Amino acid sequence: MSTTPEHDARIANMKFFSVYPHYVTKVEKKGRTIEELHQVIEWLTGYTEKDLQQHIDDKITFETFFKNAKIHPNAHLIKGVICGYRIEEITTTLTKQTRYLDKLIDELARGRKMEKILRVEK
Repeated sequence: MSTTPEHDARIANMKFFSVYPHYVTKVEKKGRTIEELHQVIEWLTGYTEKDLQQHIDDKITFETFFKNAKIHPNAHLIKGVICGYRIEEITTTLTKQTRYLDKLIDELARGRKMEKILRVEK
């Protein structure tokens, strides 16, 4: 299932600060910690906890959030379906990166081991 231009635009204009509390709630409800959430976000984007707080304070969009991120070289290993979309088939970079983040947070909330979430190669 490919995304539509309207779908991509909606993601680009979403504010990170408005979605972040939902990430926190999702992982804490499943017994995971904010520190683990931040570790996952830092792995994907390169953003430290201080960077995240600045992005929240600045009320940036997902477009800006990912434009300035340093996406992990192993991010391409994130596969599967999230929000009805197969990540490997998404062609819009921003939408794919957003779904990477969604997938990692989903895996964290489902209790997956951190080394698997962070795609640690053996």
